[in-house]
Amino acid sequence: MIIAVFPGQGSQSPGFLAPWLERDGARERLAEYSEWADVDLVAAGTEWDADQIRDTKVAQPLIVAASLLSWNALGDRAQVAGVAGHSVGEFAAAAAAGILSEEDALRLVGLRGRAMADAAAAAETGMSAVLGGDQDAVVARLEELDLTPANYNGGGQLVAAGALDALQRLAAEPPAGTRVIALQVAGAFHTRYMAPAVEALRAAAADVVTNDPELRVWTNRDGSEVTSGAAFRDLLVDQVASPVRWDLCMASFAESGVAGIIELSPAGTLVGLAKRALRGVPGVAVKTPDDLASADALLTGAPA
Repeated sequence: MIIAVFPGQGSQSPGFLAPWLERDGARERLAEYSEWADVDLVAAGTEWDADQIRDTKVAQPLIVAASLLSWNALGDRAQVAGVAGHSVGEFAAAAAAGILSEEDALRLVGLRGRAMADAAAAAETGMSAVLGGDQDAVVARLEELDLTPANYNGGGQLVAAGALDALQRLAAEPPAGTRVIALQVAGAFHTRYMAPAVEALRAAAADVVTNDPELRVWTNRDGSEVTSGAAFRDLLVDQVASPVRWDLCMASFAESGVAGIIELSPAGTLVGLAKRALRGVPGVAVKTPDDLASADALLTGAPA
């Protein structure tokens, strides 16, 4: 079974979408995505600087747009048996699985980015990666500091989120055997600080038409497979303020007999995590169109 995974973050750098726009129809498709998300994604992906594309209001629809451009460029998507997304990547996964139309996915993610940016501006919060150590000990330390384990990424990586002063104390006195790295994000995503964004997204999503998934799809909530499109839409809303359990998603992939993983653009993070948590499972990170041949080879079982 080959699955496609959609990132919630990535190594997007200024101009990273330019190679994709050389493909037939891609510029026109991205212009549509821009209209739906209410962000000039063409300029963002080709001209804007690093600070501009890191802005939450821009970064979220830009990541989803890049994922869908690369998804649509795969040679034989019929060979993909399942999909999953990390954080905002769940919106791209929902579109790939047929749960949401691409238009609804981009409209909702545009609103999500704006609402989360507004929520982040209300308090001085942030996120830090905690690498290594014993997970139970790490979580206990976060509880002491009133921090939230926002992303359980597996492979010995957990992301803490909350007040900046608490994150500074975590870095000053980290749990044994860990390394703490501050992340360049606008706020404490996937925590209680995002509650206002949940309500804004829920109101917008209430009237969105959903379909039951055409592909197997797993949720960040607990790694379980979801068979109802309406249920997955509700999970998309709730995950704004709840932890991302990517570790449980990868455990479910293993239980389902995953034989390969293709990570869509802006790729690299999820394949890297899978190398540690799903040892021996081949993966392809589709960062540029040059990587499509390797992805198609994995889908068909042919050598790259």
